[in-house]
Amino acid sequence: MEALGRVHATCWHETYDHLISAAAFENLSPRRMAELWNHYAERGEEYSQFAALVDGEIVGFVGAGPARDENPPRPRELYFLYLLDAYHGTGIGQKLFDAAVGSDPVYLWVASDNPRAHRFYTRNGFTLDGAEQVQPFLGEEIHEVRFVR
Repeated sequence: MEALGRVHATCWHETYDHLISAAAFENLSPRRMAELWNHYAERGEEYSQFAALVDGEIVGFVGAGPARDENPPRPRELYFLYLLDAYHGTGIGQKLFDAAVGSDPVYLWVASDNPRAHRFYTRNGFTLDGAEQVQPFLGEEIHEVRFVR
């Protein structure tokens, strides 16, 4: 789990450095991230999680499961999809996405200032439904928008 935690921490840096202060990232540890994974793994059969390996090393991961919101627009939610920057554009992100949700009706929350992710989800048939939220993130906040398919 710690290897997954390291990749998770790196992906968060690559994705959110422009949205979150450097100070907020100082408390991020691979061990703490691994604890998150243990929490997700305990969610049961309805939860699906996949990791992508290149030469035996984790380069990305995805997780989906039952909707966590009150009055969700779909019964399933894509919780996260992260891929190391070095592997963007290789098709690995698409394979992870397909493994987790396939063509199922699903929704997800994504940072409003993440144009690459917005393009990816739009290509996969998602549209913004107008819902927005502010989520706590490492002691700060990230503004998110909801995509639905």
